[in-house]
This record gives sequence, C-alpha cells and structure tokens, in this order.
Amino acid sequence: MASTENVPVVLVHGWGGNFRDTWQKPGIDALLEDVGRMPVGLDLLGHGSQDKPHEPEAYSKLPEWLLHNLPEAPVIDAVGFSLGALTILRALIQSPERFGKVVLAGIGDGVFSVAASDNHDRIIAALEGRAPEEDTFARMFSHYGNSPGNDVVALTAIMKRPPAEPIKEEWLHNITNEILIVIGDKDFAGPADRLAAAFPNARLTTLRNTDHFATTEAFPFIDAILEFLAA
Repeated sequence: MASTENVPVVLVHGWGGNFRDTWQKPGIDALLEDVGRMPVGLDLLGHGSQDKPHEPEAYSKLPEWLLHNLPEAPVIDAVGFSLGALTILRALIQSPERFGKVVLAGIGDGVFSVAASDNHDRIIAALEGRAPEEDTFARMFSHYGNSPGNDVVALTAIMKRPPAEPIKEEWLHNITNEILIVIGDKDFAGPADRLAAAFPNARLTTLRNTDHFATTEAFPFIDAILEFLAA
C-alpha cells in the first residue's frame, strides 16, 4: 500500500461556509493531523478569504478554479461537503489523475438531474428577501448567507451561476479512485445510492438521524473520514 504521509488532504466546505467554520471548529483538521495526515484548507471562490465577485458568470467554472488552486503535489486526497463536494466531483471527472482518495459528503443522486430543483429557486428567493415567512428551509439558507463575514450578494451570484451540464453516470464508470460518499438519512440532497453505484470503487455511508447542515459535525461522519483516509 502506498504511503499517504506526504499526500495533502484538501478540505473544501459547502455554500456559505469556509475552512474555519466547517473543518476547524469541529476539530477535523486537527484529528487528521493526529492520524498522520496533512490537512489543507481551501476557501472556495466567493467565500472566506477568497475574492467575492458579484457576477454569476464568475462562478461558471468552479471545478477548473479548484484544480488551479490545489496544492502543488503529484496527487492529493480531497474531502468536500455540499457545493465543495460537487466541485470536487466535477474536478475529479476532468482530472482523476490529480486525486487519490476522495470523500463526497452532502450530495446525492440529484447530480444526475437536468432541471434545477424547487429548493434552488426557493433559496434564491430567500436570499433576495422574497421568501414567505413560513418557508423555514429557504430562510435557513438566508440565515447562512447573511452570517458575519459572508457576502450575500456573492453567495446569491453563486446560486445564479450558469447551469452546468448534468453529470452522466457513465462519466464515473472509469474513475478508479477510492471514493467515500457520506449522506445523512434526513439530508434533502439524498439518497446517494445511484451516485455510489456509478463508481467502480466507492462505498456509501448513511448517517442516521442527520440532516444536511449537521453532517460535518456528526461524529459518525468524522469517524468515517478518518478511517477512510488513515487506511
């Protein structure tokens, strides 16, 4: 088995998050160091320490942006949540040789869908102050978008970015990287059975009684990625 001692583990947060809140606060970066891995935090474009353009077109090539901003290493392992996981997945499709092990959390079979979901439109309405009071789901995203340090206009632009071509299952059939897919059983992005089955070397972990927003702080999630990346 090849040594993972010098292989960076890039941690990529979801929409409205950042490296500090998603990975440092739960102690995931420190736990990776404890098992001999080298975590690297990466804020996505429009988030955290990165530039925050207000034009949706600026976010049309997030996978290419990610590949350009990966650490200078022959191969990297990667852990992504939600938007971070989707961005890693599309980067993996483009350049599987850049990656070793990959963890995709908080995304599911919806990556194969053509149409934008109703949830997508509801979130944009909430970010623009148009969501009804009773739409607690959409207003939760508005709360995240308006959290201190966030640029809600940039985050709205990300939601409005030009739609990418839906992922096709056959694109994943020849990707031989080891993949761990993690989804909560109460996550609106689930299920993820088709996504896991499309890879030749993937395993699926379902977190019990866990919704989307609780994923990265769930102990079973942390245990799963530590075991996967330490092996």
